[in-house]
Amino acid sequence: MAFSDAGEVDQTLRATLVDVLGLGKEQVAGFTEATPLFGALPEFDSLAVAGLLTELEERLGILIEDHDVDADMLETYGNLLAFARAKALR
Repeated sequence: MAFSDAGEVDQTLRATLVDVLGLGKEQVAGFTEATPLFGALPEFDSLAVAGLLTELEERLGILIEDHDVDADMLETYGNLLAFARAKALR
């Protein structure tokens, strides 16, 4: 699936967070670029990271390499969104 619009990537990322982490749709809808993720959400632990990244690969049609993943990328919603957009909108 090819994404041509940054808004589509945002919607897909939010839906993935709801589905994979079991977060409420209202909670995720309220996420801003500054919302902390990894380390701030109890649901988003090291085990959840692998599941989230695998699901993002599937839903966005991207490949995430091991060297792509670091703490900064997972720190905030904005960082994760920027990463997803960079991969999906190539």
